[in-house]
Amino acid sequence: MYCLFFAWLGLSWKPANEKIHTGSPVSIHTISGIESSEFPDNPYASLYEAADLKTLGLSRAAFDYACKGYTELMEKKQVRRNDYLTICDFSQSARRKRMYVIDMQEQRVLINTYVAHGRNSGSEYATRFSNRAESHQSSLGFYVTRNTYYGEHGLSLRVTGMEPGFNDLAMQRAIVVHGASYIGAGSMGRSYGCPAVPQKESRRIIQTIQGGTCLFIYHPSKQYLTTSKILND
Repeated sequence: MYCLFFAWLGLSWKPANEKIHTGSPVSIHTISGIESSEFPDNPYASLYEAADLKTLGLSRAAFDYACKGYTELMEKKQVRRNDYLTICDFSQSARRKRMYVIDMQEQRVLINTYVAHGRNSGSEYATRFSNRAESHQSSLGFYVTRNTYYGEHGLSLRVTGMEPGFNDLAMQRAIVVHGASYIGAGSMGRSYGCPAVPQKESRRIIQTIQGGTCLFIYHPSKQYLTTSKILND
């Protein structure tokens, strides 16, 4: 079954039927944000200012880490499309527009909107992450978008987790991008692990990033940032 969801404001939820029981929770210890100088070879450094990402709330650390992984996946030809980079900045409050769909060719933010984290990752702020089924937690790291399908939440987008131990069970856990009525302005709902987006914007988001683009779920977790093979190779 696909992910079922918990509407925080309504305080109601249904159990999910997930079967995979491997993976470990990710440490919630965090490290301070990096300076841009720590990634001197970032070919997209100017995009941060050009797209006014600081004003939109995206930290320079999240952006630089995202660009590092995006570049790594492109070099390994694991990304079919390099025109968009999507960043979900889970260091921010769920009340903020913390999903950024960035047009890498036009150097602008195409979409900036809300995105839900897993109900067991935290309430307003996500602080716990897991690759384990039935954890109902979000998984950090880099994903590549795949095909779409119509399910119980309408048009949905499958994603493949690219990081062993952090998110590589995403497909088995049925972690997908889809629309939800409980996330948006004034609605701070939580999912069962999927990066759910506002229902009215979901079709545009999914149709834009489907078919092999890079999606990055960020949080300044010390365990993730210091052991991710994509970020540390």
